[in-house]
Amino acid sequence: MLSDKSQPIIKATLPLVGAHIQEITTRFYAHLFSTHPELLDGIFNRGNQAKGTQQQALAGSVAAFASALVNTPDRLPENLLARVAHKHASLGIAPDQYQVVHDSLMWAIADVLGDAVTPEIAAAWDEVYWLMAYTLIHVERGLYSARGVRPQTVWRQWEVEQKIRETDDVVTFVVKRVDDRLVKPSLPGQYVTVQMPLPDGTRQPRQYSLSRADNGEYRQFTVQRVHGAGSPDGQVSTLLHNEVDVGDMLTMSVPFGAVVLDDAAGRPMVFASAGIGITPMAGMLSHLAKAGSYLPITLLHADHNEDSFALRGQILADIAALPGARIYLWYERGSNSRLPVNGVFPGEMDISQVSLPDNATYHLCGPMPFMHEVRNALIKDGVPPRDIQYEAFGPDLWQADYE
Repeated sequence: MLSDKSQPIIKATLPLVGAHIQEITTRFYAHLFSTHPELLDGIFNRGNQAKGTQQQALAGSVAAFASALVNTPDRLPENLLARVAHKHASLGIAPDQYQVVHDSLMWAIADVLGDAVTPEIAAAWDEVYWLMAYTLIHVERGLYSARGVRPQTVWRQWEVEQKIRETDDVVTFVVKRVDDRLVKPSLPGQYVTVQMPLPDGTRQPRQYSLSRADNGEYRQFTVQRVHGAGSPDGQVSTLLHNEVDVGDMLTMSVPFGAVVLDDAAGRPMVFASAGIGITPMAGMLSHLAKAGSYLPITLLHADHNEDSFALRGQILADIAALPGARIYLWYERGSNSRLPVNGVFPGEMDISQVSLPDNATYHLCGPMPFMHEVRNALIKDGVPPRDIQYEAFGPDLWQADYE
């Protein structure tokens, strides 16, 4: 909790900092990379930096944390912090790197706000930063311990065993471990970070959902090629599609991810996805099928058409193996289907077209507008927000858990 001395200062200056937080984070990253260019090699995603999404995510998380300290100190944004901590752990972030971030962030606050930042104000925001940092460090320490790794040993080599063409723009990789280090199975819904060398010699990290249950010996992740649509194509996805093949080695992190399946509660489960958002759902369905679950399960998936529906063979096999499972599809380009499903609808997903179970838990994944629409419809129908989890690919600009 904030000290009594800092509480009124943060409350008074929160509007000022909030009004300039985007500029502060932009200046922060510019200063950080100019003073520590090594952080651009293997840690920060260049694409997210170029699009500004990393800056927006940092601004939102700092503002949410500071607001909570002032307005709801008994209810901090735990889900938001967990997402950040898992992302950090998947990149091997170490505690001493928080000092580096601190120095650049405090410099940026002073640079943007100028004389408005008195020593008292600087000290109060310094306290906010370290409260957030120590919370993340504590969570990350637990994540590393649970995986049996340290920040330096998050990474390991895996050999590509299979490369499966799912659609024109989606490829699945099955990789196998090649060393004798202890490997713990992933949790359903988690992701790995793949670290790819670029032509300029630096490494770029990207997170990919594990799309099948594993035992640690083999892992499966699925990659959609990112088309720039006016900006450069995705570097890592293009390299994985064009350059990586069977027998090649990949540098991957151990699995992390805060949005995981909880089937121990025994409640019905509904998965709602769109496009490549099907990948974590496929991993969860695979886990349920492997466990022989009898729970009521409903998969709702939206796509362009049947040919663009990635992992459909695996998913249909798992649905068939689950006695209580149903699947409904929405295709933007017509409702023709050759698949053995419970229903196919034209257009965008409309959950009012299907009957959903009572007392269910929900998992959402897909483009942000899609998840926003589905979540709003569920809440309007009386589903408690706490029963709706979502996975955001890339920086979490939504932070709906804290709405």
